[in-house]
Amino acid sequence: MATFLFDKIIFGPVKSRRLGVSLGINLLPTDAKLCNFDCIYCECGRNESNKPEKAFFHPRSTVSYHLYSKLKSMKEENQPLDVITYAGNGEPTLHPEFEGIMEDTRKLRDQFFPNVRIAVLSNATNLHNEKVFNALQTIDDNILKLDSAFIETIKLLNNPPTNFTVEKLVSNLQKFNGKLIIQTLFVKGYYGDIEIDNSTEKEVLAWIELLKIIKPQKVMIYTIDRDTPTAGLEKVPVEKLNEIANLVEKNGMKTMVSA
Repeated sequence: MATFLFDKIIFGPVKSRRLGVSLGINLLPTDAKLCNFDCIYCECGRNESNKPEKAFFHPRSTVSYHLYSKLKSMKEENQPLDVITYAGNGEPTLHPEFEGIMEDTRKLRDQFFPNVRIAVLSNATNLHNEKVFNALQTIDDNILKLDSAFIETIKLLNNPPTNFTVEKLVSNLQKFNGKLIIQTLFVKGYYGDIEIDNSTEKEVLAWIELLKIIKPQKVMIYTIDRDTPTAGLEKVPVEKLNEIANLVEKNGMKTMVSA
């Protein structure tokens, strides 16, 4: 099925389902996906079909220049902006200069749009890296993925690195002391002959138990919105997402549904 890659460092601003008017930043290749997850629902495609010949990251100075130019022009044109969002063609925290880029972003944000938030959408696999962890603590919306409480489901949905464990992930998420947002994509259908549905009662109740341990300031739940590289996947109905959100809210955690 059709998927797409971001072909620029800066994209947007666009109206985000979850974040508002968002200026996107892609630190990764503009012609290939670079990620240590290989999610079967990823809008950028699967790793094998979009794998770069070698890892390429836009240099810190280049990112800063493009962001400065874009924010300056938006300010001069009085354009609205809610958030500067790091996402793009894979996992942004893989960038070796990620900590410095976050520092530059805070300075430029303060110069041009001091009330705008800075967000990073991450799969949470690099939290063991002290520089990445420290950088994520300095931003406004530290949005980290948790698609299931069960390693079997995570392996099906996300194809994580071989050393990935749910226990290690939860332990690292706890270290933020609640200064984080958990994002979870709910999806159902088939992956080949294997049935997938992380919105079942068993899945949801186990996932909520992990949320109670992590204690995020907010939970974002959503479902697939664009084409996926894997045939057989379906949206989870908004009614079901709302039911899940109500359960999370009953456990004292603010929840946002995007459908």
